[in-house]
Amino acid sequence: MNEVADTAYPDSTSPVQVVAVTSGKGGVGKTSVSVNIAVALANRDRRVMLMDADLGLANVDVMLGLQPKYNLSHVLDGGCTLQEAIVHGPSDVLIVPAASGIQRMAELTEKELAGLIYAFSEFRNALDILVVDTAAGISDHVMSFSRASNEVLIVVCDEPASITDAYALIKVLHREQEISKFRILANMVQSQNQGRELYGKLLKVANRFLDVTLDYVGMVPNDEYLRKAVQRRWPVVNAFPRSRSAAAFNKLAAAIDSWPIANTSGGRLEFFFERLVNSDSRVAS
Repeated sequence: MNEVADTAYPDSTSPVQVVAVTSGKGGVGKTSVSVNIAVALANRDRRVMLMDADLGLANVDVMLGLQPKYNLSHVLDGGCTLQEAIVHGPSDVLIVPAASGIQRMAELTEKELAGLIYAFSEFRNALDILVVDTAAGISDHVMSFSRASNEVLIVVCDEPASITDAYALIKVLHREQEISKFRILANMVQSQNQGRELYGKLLKVANRFLDVTLDYVGMVPNDEYLRKAVQRRWPVVNAFPRSRSAAAFNKLAAAIDSWPIANTSGGRLEFFFERLVNSDSRVAS
């Protein structure tokens, strides 16, 4: 059952920090990272929205045990407003559910993306941060959401395919979308040293072939409490706040909280979607 977010704030024109969380391949814990940093930021008294941008294979709602009545496909079809589609998650994070198993949502046209702009232009809640959980890989929508965001956080784990695919994603985003700065998070590692070594592997190949900046933002340990939280369908930062993984997410949230908002961020949330349409046009060309 949806809990409609209907509280309006007078400062809803303030800039919003938009962070795209992405990865070169699936199975690296990207959505878990998105959920936990969104909740950790909300626990810091930030007004947070989490958008499930894996438009055809939604899983944020599944990870949190939610059963939303509406999702973005209903918004686009005129079946509901964005306000009606939004549900309240843990720590009052506003969650925009995507559709699951609907191929059309993974192939939105420029006109349909423009419809999202209109929907978000009507949204009047004040936000501090929008966390965008993209699909994995190098699809056009991943390119577009990353280009439209202020920050791109790439989740990588210590296995060859993850490192190779993360590099491929960085290369495509740099060459086709002209993104030159990326934040790197080492996920599911055993120690701080392993996280640094993983980052070093990615940095070495990027420095050799690309003119980009990779900023290491830390690691999330391979923690049994994180697995327990996933099984409970609850963020580890709330379920097990004293765990090593919760501490790592809280540290990452503090870092994100200090990132400056780019001057190009515009005002209300629809500016993000205007950039998204421009990015999508760029990909299509």
